[in-house]
Amino acid sequence: MSADSAALAQAVAVAGQIRDAFADYHARFAAITRRAQGRFERCDWNGARDDAVERIELYDRCIAEASDALETRLGEQARDRGFWSQVHTAYAQAVAPLLDGELYKTFFNTLTRRFFKTRGVDPAMEFVALDIEPTDAITHPVARHSYAVSEERLVETFMRVLDDYPFAVPYAHRTRCAAGIAVRLQEDLQHWGPHPVRAVELLNTVFYREQRAYLIGRVFGERAFSPCVIALVNEDGALKVDAVLTLRSEVVQLFSYSRSYFHADLGTVGDAVVFLRTLLPGKPIDELYTVLGRAKQGKTERYRTFFRQFAAQPGERLVRADGERGMVMAVFTLPSYPLVFKIIRDRFAYPKEVAREEVEAKYSLVFHHDRVGRLVDAQPFRFLRFPRSRFEPDLLDELLSTCAGSISQDGDDLVLHLCYVERRLRPLNLYVREQPAEAARAAVIDYGQAIRDLALSNIFPGDLLLKNFGVSRHGRAIFYDYDELCLVTDCRFRAVPAPRNHEEEMESGAWFYAHGNDVFPEQFPRFLGLSPPLLGALMHAHGDIFRMQWWQQVQAGLASGQRNDVAPYPSQRRLP
Repeated sequence: MSADSAALAQAVAVAGQIRDAFADYHARFAAITRRAQGRFERCDWNGARDDAVERIELYDRCIAEASDALETRLGEQARDRGFWSQVHTAYAQAVAPLLDGELYKTFFNTLTRRFFKTRGVDPAMEFVALDIEPTDAITHPVARHSYAVSEERLVETFMRVLDDYPFAVPYAHRTRCAAGIAVRLQEDLQHWGPHPVRAVELLNTVFYREQRAYLIGRVFGERAFSPCVIALVNEDGALKVDAVLTLRSEVVQLFSYSRSYFHADLGTVGDAVVFLRTLLPGKPIDELYTVLGRAKQGKTERYRTFFRQFAAQPGERLVRADGERGMVMAVFTLPSYPLVFKIIRDRFAYPKEVAREEVEAKYSLVFHHDRVGRLVDAQPFRFLRFPRSRFEPDLLDELLSTCAGSISQDGDDLVLHLCYVERRLRPLNLYVREQPAEAARAAVIDYGQAIRDLALSNIFPGDLLLKNFGVSRHGRAIFYDYDELCLVTDCRFRAVPAPRNHEEEMESGAWFYAHGNDVFPEQFPRFLGLSPPLLGALMHAHGDIFRMQWWQQVQAGLASGQRNDVAPYPSQRRLP
């Protein structure tokens, strides 16, 4: 065999090894995911939480294993760019027939980036293809159950639906649950006509997250269709249908970028994404991959869609994001695309005392933690490359002067060593000034609910200023500034001590000593900057979050192992 033939054979073998390494990752991912049903049936919420963390960490573990195996096999050849070009070609051929070929390509990209310490993107070593949609070639329909529905036998149909998804736990009242689904659909869809429900189709795969299982699908009328999501809960060893969701706005929240990832045992992912896009046509494809637990693929698709827009608008510049300038992060955006980029500053202005490593650790904590719809998903990107000419001059000056340790200049480009990429939200402090009184009031009340939801999931935002919360397109208050975030169980909630004498009473600052983890809830309102009507509305709806006793009760529950339920839909959507 000639040297060229031997090299080609080696490249084909290495391509097969990488393909098999991803298949191994996929199988291990599925094995963890399949535990979700048993966790739900046993109400093992702590075990489910452990599974979620294990699955999040699995990708990097499998990449490290694959990298070590290739290092052992290739030796010095592991850094041979010419050889890897051959591997790239062979790998493209090996994964071309696969429905989830794009996931395999992302795995390959991660490996080559680690071998060559790539800064920016290297098309010779990576699969980039900014001009493709990964699901465009998917014509394979996702597996689903389909039901033709007659008005006379509507309840019977939904009894059959429940039977088609067997659990090791019985329904407390199966007929009542089926009737509840039928009634809710008829009520929600009555604008379709006197007999609105003609057919239902639901994915074969059950979706699990936190303390619920979901049947995901569509309901059809004569001329229209809408989402149909049936939420199940396990209470006291018996199942019940907790809610039926038919509005796209409700289902968008269920699949939100501010929620933890689903555990859904999907044999292939792309066909499920295609189906979900029929329910949520406005949902970015990167967020669908991410919420299904495929965070790396979500990052790949986020990169593709952003830089496609970036290239399509060559005259548009990157600018500072709206809102107050952060002490810890420099934040910029492309006005035409709803993302922000956050870079850690070299030094933090007083009174910030956290170190850079602590900030990174807090973002990692959020990535691994239940987000209960109140923490934005912040994806870390390393070595993103932007042309210097695409930055507004004042933003460029700010980045070079305050973030020099996180940036390098390479010719006409700026390379960001680490930045966090998030969905852009309207800062709450700006939102309440811009909106009519009723919208501002609703946002402030939801801000209080956000603090409550976060507390029940063991998250204390640390800095409750309105500028650190954003408002989504659907009016939800979401926290996005993580540099002072911590666990509720790590705080010491105290009442403000009474002054001991006249001098202390007249002191302009604090007259008492506070440790770093001391929190004084009664002082929160004075720093919020709300008008009296808005502050009054907040106090009326959520006054207990400003009392030390409420926080201490939450702490006690968390310390005892209590798992608080934060439903991903309004209480009025629950079935009676």
